[in-house]
Amino acid sequence: MNIFVNLAIEDVDQSRQFFSALGFTFEEQFCTEDTLGMRLSDAAMVMLLRHDKFATFLNGRARADTGKALETLTAIQLDSRDEVDRFMGQALAAGGAEFRPAEDHGFMYGRSFTDPDGHVWEPFWFDSTTVAA
Repeated sequence: MNIFVNLAIEDVDQSRQFFSALGFTFEEQFCTEDTLGMRLSDAAMVMLLRHDKFATFLNGRARADTGKALETLTAIQLDSRDEVDRFMGQALAAGGAEFRPAEDHGFMYGRSFTDPDGHVWEPFWFDSTTVAA
């Protein structure tokens, strides 16, 4: 099973620069002047769609104003606490903004930031040995 998450963006070039700085790659067959197909993993992609393109999928509903409401929190599992901090540092250096303070629960550690369009991303690590089988 594959997953494609669709997010509305204002500026394709700005989004490409921001997410490239975080190390993400793009599938060019899904990239146009209105869209970016960003690869998260072998099974997950994020389609970044300019507002007018995104609106064509809304069936008359309003797009969420990310300055006032959140439509999603996108969590990305990383391999270590250090990776979470490194990723967060890259996001902040590329123009992201911290969304909430770091959360450290011992077995799980996470941080969060907003991208240039106000979408919340949450890099996190957790010790999988603490999960009962």
